[in-house]
Formats: sequence, structure tokens, C-alpha cells
Amino acid sequence: MGCLPIVHFAFLSVVSPKRVDMTKEKLTLVGAQQLVDQWIKQYGVRYFSELTNLAVLTEEVGELARVMARTYGDQSFKAGEKANLGDEMADVLWVLLCLANQTGVNLEEELLKNIEKKTQRDCNRHIHNKKLTN
Repeated sequence: MGCLPIVHFAFLSVVSPKRVDMTKEKLTLVGAQQLVDQWIKQYGVRYFSELTNLAVLTEEVGELARVMARTYGDQSFKAGEKANLGDEMADVLWVLLCLANQTGVNLEEELLKNIEKKTQRDCNRHIHNKKLTN
């Protein structure tokens, strides 16, 4: 028997969640964290420990690196291997979302703060980097 499709919640206000089909609405980072959490609770039994998920994240980054090396680097694909770059990136994001959920990190807020930090720190740095303009 197949599994039922996951539907996520779009929070229009804190007290009034609305159930929506995930294929009809753009997914935010907050929504992605909620979607992963819902999937874990429905199908995953529980989260793996944080250290296990860190090891899984490392494994997934390695799989992404393998595809990158074969697609853009000097290595070639083995017989039967195929480029699945998007899937490997999604695997990395999945585990990162799990870790964020487990540790109470709101990735949407943190990404916005990180972009602001980089903007303040590097707003002129790269523009004046001769290595990037040649």
C-alpha cells in the first residue's frame, strides 16, 4: 500500500493555520522546516540524534560532491551512474532542515541575518577584487 501525500500548513496568522496543497503554494524556508517536521512525525517515527544527522549531512554533501566532480570536474560517471544534482542538493537541504528543527533554529530568520552580515562586511570587497573581474 502506498503512502498518502504530505500536505503542509501555511500559517496566515499564528492562531489560524490553513491546510494547503504543497504543490499550489510557494514553499518558504519556514514552510520547508514545518513540512519536514510533519513528514518525520508521520513517517519517520522520530528524528535521528543530532550527531547522527550531522554524519548523514556529511554523507549527503559527499554524494553531492561526487556528482559535481563528475559533472563539472575531471571525473566521468561510472557505467549506470547518472547526474542527479537537484536530488543530491535536496538531500543536503533535507538533513539541514532536520538539524534546524532539532536545534530550534529558524533558517529563514538566520539566512536573512546572514545575508545582512555579508552585505555589511563584503559590500565593496568583491567589487574591487581584480581576480573576479578578469
